[in-house]
Amino acid sequence: MLTIDKLNFSYGDLKVLWDIDLEVHQGEIVSVVGANGAGKSTTLKNISRLVRPASGTTTFLGENLASLASHQVVERGIVQVPEGRKIFPEMTVMENLLMGSYLKSTRKDRKGNLERVFTLFPRLKEREKQLGGTMSGGEQQMLAIARGLMANPKLLLLDEPSLGLSPLFVKIIFEIIQEINRQGVTILLVEQNVYQSLKIANRAYVLETGRVVLAGGGQELLGNEHVKKAFLGM
Repeated sequence: MLTIDKLNFSYGDLKVLWDIDLEVHQGEIVSVVGANGAGKSTTLKNISRLVRPASGTTTFLGENLASLASHQVVERGIVQVPEGRKIFPEMTVMENLLMGSYLKSTRKDRKGNLERVFTLFPRLKEREKQLGGTMSGGEQQMLAIARGLMANPKLLLLDEPSLGLSPLFVKIIFEIIQEINRQGVTILLVEQNVYQSLKIANRAYVLETGRVVLAGGGQELLGNEHVKKAFLGM
């Protein structure tokens, strides 16, 4: 579905990604884990064309994304839920959701997608007239994911969805990610919560200082000695 081949990226003179190779197959949950500053979020930004790589290719369903603008990537079915949620705080829950279906191609499915996200997130239905900025962090994360689903993603990019959340909301968010995947959405998940993200992943990649140092099945990497020592404190 998605193939990244020899991706290199720099912020000015600072090289951040080194020859990244990564694949996501249809129907999978693929996790990219690593410490803060490892290059995880930058990898997602390259896929979304929010930044442009120095070299390397990214293809989605056989199409090279090199010439596409970020809104065209969304039209193809790649939707990113950004780190820090980035909801519109002065808009209501409903207004935030409607912004998720801003593209003309998604408006025809707006009613069905609203029903879908309100089934997944009944808390948002209860608060549809509430301003996004007055909600808790966990509720805002639900809203950010729901807004992403309004754009009909084939591939959903989740950037640190559990960051800053209480243990209860972390558990809820990971359960929701699995349910979204069961409903047919392929997921590429970037996370500092290594244990939880590997636990639900079909496959995973470990990034360290901008390089892929390990790749394999989620359960396989959970048992890897380097992963245990570096990330799980075991």
